[in-house]
Amino acid sequence: VSHSQTRQCEIRAKRKYINKGDAAAIETELLRDYKFGQQQLIELWGQACALAITKAYPLSALSKKQPTVLVICGPDQNGSIGLVCARHLRIFDYEPTVYHPKRSSHSLHQDFTIQCEKMDIPFLSYLPTEVQLINDAYNLVIDAMLGLEADSSNIKEPYSGILVTLKQIKIPIVSVDVPSGWDAEEPSQDGINPEVLISLMAPKKCALNFSGKHFLAGRFLPYDIQKKYELNLPDYAGTDCLLEL
Repeated sequence: VSHSQTRQCEIRAKRKYINKGDAAAIETELLRDYKFGQQQLIELWGQACALAITKAYPLSALSKKQPTVLVICGPDQNGSIGLVCARHLRIFDYEPTVYHPKRSSHSLHQDFTIQCEKMDIPFLSYLPTEVQLINDAYNLVIDAMLGLEADSSNIKEPYSGILVTLKQIKIPIVSVDVPSGWDAEEPSQDGINPEVLISLMAPKKCALNFSGKHFLAGRFLPYDIQKKYELNLPDYAGTDCLLEL
């Protein structure tokens, strides 16, 4: 075994999977002490998510004639990240459609929505409950619904209904940060089963047993924060802003 492989194993053993509290604390510090803006963070994450999708599902590898992608956005920050991700996918020549059942009144969220509309990204008025329609229309689904702050034990409509549909679809699901319906701190037993997970900042505890493709988008984290929370993040290659764990 080479030295670098040994080192990778050591890093993997030490890598920290953070809980909800750590994630919230890190984000608060970024905003308050490091003067990051909320919009800036969402933009960084959304773009990284789009890049991860291009790596996991390159245009040339998509099974359908049209490079269609369905992006399901929730009402909170994860939904905003989904909107940014959709816009970047459009720039990368994918054909995203957004389903956004509950629009947020947050001005940032509205701005991201307008940016998508100005890029001629279509918005669905409802999600077909006929699963085959989704399988036939799209290459994959991006789950940017509930995320870190959601209470997985108390998921209300319309999201509980969407999760029932997502459990039945055959096309791949890509989840942003925490798969919808999962508890951020526990691996899921009966939730949706994404093929790809994109962790933001640092992987969450629920990702410990995740066996699909797992990307990390967090290269912008200041060194002092990484050290303070003992994140032991792996090394990113070259100028890449995300890596596969």
